[in-house]
Amino acid sequence: MPNIKSSIRSVKTDAERRAANGPVKATLRTASRKVLAVAAEGNKEEAQASLVSASGLLDKAARKGIVHKNAAARKKSRLAKKVNALK
Repeated sequence: MPNIKSSIRSVKTDAERRAANGPVKATLRTASRKVLAVAAEGNKEEAQASLVSASGLLDKAARKGIVHKNAAARKKSRLAKKVNALK
């Protein structure tokens, strides 16, 4: 535990941020896994629908600063690449 007052405050706010961001990141992981699972089944329409929802969640998380905007773009791109590879 830090001794400096500002450091004590930053430890507390870091914990609060981590607690708030954790569930959002978990939702992102779940959405990404759903896209991959549906893509593995080969259902292109359902995969595209889940990709749209996952992309929206990633964009929202990037806007709020939970995920870096380039990381969100990279994840969206990789998911889209898998969905677009389906026939």
